[in-house]
Amino acid sequence: MPEKQRPEHATLVKAIRAAAAYRPDPDRPPVVLSLPLTGSWLALNTPARRVPSHGTHFLGQTFAIDFVAVDAERRTASVRDWRTVLAVEPADRFLGFGQPILAPVDGQVVAVHDGEPDHVARRSPLTLLAYAVTQGSRLRSGLNAVVGNHAILALNEEGPFVVLAHLREGSMQVHSGDKVNRRQPIARCGNSGNSTQPHVHVQVMDSTDQLAARGLPMAFRDYVAWPRGGTERHVSQGIPGHRERVAPVSG
Repeated sequence: MPEKQRPEHATLVKAIRAAAAYRPDPDRPPVVLSLPLTGSWLALNTPARRVPSHGTHFLGQTFAIDFVAVDAERRTASVRDWRTVLAVEPADRFLGFGQPILAPVDGQVVAVHDGEPDHVARRSPLTLLAYAVTQGSRLRSGLNAVVGNHAILALNEEGPFVVLAHLREGSMQVHSGDKVNRRQPIARCGNSGNSTQPHVHVQVMDSTDQLAARGLPMAFRDYVAWPRGGTERHVSQGIPGHRERVAPVSG
């Protein structure tokens, strides 16, 4: 992937319009992945709640899902203080920052991008609002300013392609062309790109060209889920519910 991807305005408008017209095939079987993580994580913006899961088909996000590391009490950070309410916070106080991110499939690395900075984190509504109104300017700076540090893995030569995004700067452990095995370390969780706190964004798409890519359905194998207020369940294949705490069976 080019070091800088700054789509021209006309190209960007065309891609946004094409994405708005996209209608996924409801009968297409999901691409089955392993959870790309260890330990306990909260599933957010999941396609189990709505499709498109992130409110848009743009950039192949139709069925994307986010995972935020949490403890057994669903806390995302080890500290809460005045900054949590009024200001930004250091990314390294969040449990996910620096946690290993693993290959969810056997495949080949077809693109990597590193060098995007890890931002400060935001939980305060005041800082979240200010961040939201600057999303357009980040996109105009280039796709990497939105996706952050990331790796794209191909299941086969013609795809599908799995994206792991918002990775920690300088943590990439693979290079384009590398063969990877499922649950092999790829990088570490970061807060790069369009991210308000450390997390990993996962999606499957039909192309490595993110402006043209269409999102494909996915499912995860062999995980334990703890719904809020519900009973622990073991899932052989499925999609975590929104705000469901999950962990891979293998740890």
